[in-house]
Amino acid sequence: MRTISCVICAYNEEHRIRTILSAVIDHPFLAEVIVVNDGSTDETHALLSSYGDKLKLISYPQNKGKTHALTLGIEAAKGELLMLLDADLAGVTPANISALAKPVLEGRSDVSLSLRANSLWIYRMVGIDFVSGERVIPRALVAGHLEGMRKLPRFGCESFINRQIMAAGLRLTVVNWESVFNVRMYEKIGWRRGFQAEAGMVIDVFTVLSPFEIISQYFYFLSHMESTAPSRSCLILSRLASSVHRGIS
Repeated sequence: MRTISCVICAYNEEHRIRTILSAVIDHPFLAEVIVVNDGSTDETHALLSSYGDKLKLISYPQNKGKTHALTLGIEAAKGELLMLLDADLAGVTPANISALAKPVLEGRSDVSLSLRANSLWIYRMVGIDFVSGERVIPRALVAGHLEGMRKLPRFGCESFINRQIMAAGLRLTVVNWESVFNVRMYEKIGWRRGFQAEAGMVIDVFTVLSPFEIISQYFYFLSHMESTAPSRSCLILSRLASSVHRGIS
């Protein structure tokens, strides 16, 4: 079986990260669990340290953003595949982790992406969240691009990885996580600061990608995906996207 390194980036997640850790630690599909503590000011570091050798902990004092944290996690990973996960997931179970890994482990796809229960409504409608933070990818896809990733804004990593997926022409599977939610920023730090933080994430995406690239990525993903729970509308959109992507290309 191909080996998977699980990489989780965390910032001030002491009240939430136990959920994802309980799903991944000692999971039979995962060769190692790497958690990058991105300058947390709460008790995240102490909590992670209590897990001992059950996880590989990378920690530093100053918050530098998810992209920086992710590059350190990827650099430390030994597996042939990477499972990238957000630290703030609610409702995630070992079965969800298995479902995300299986399409790639079984050779049905090169990449898998989650579709969470609270993904944006338009993503739910069409059946894919193309900027999902939960995915399985080949480590070789990004291992040679870490210097380029380090130049990205704080939250531009998923869009950058998408660019590599398209360049390599990889196949995709969307895994429907019907009972998994990610905790929104406004729930963590309040409405005003949460709105500013989420707006900053959107701005970072547009810093990495032009509007044309965003459209091109979206149609590529729609046209190259399989879904664990495809709807009729999703299949129609996928066929339409395939035609549009050929025209864009």
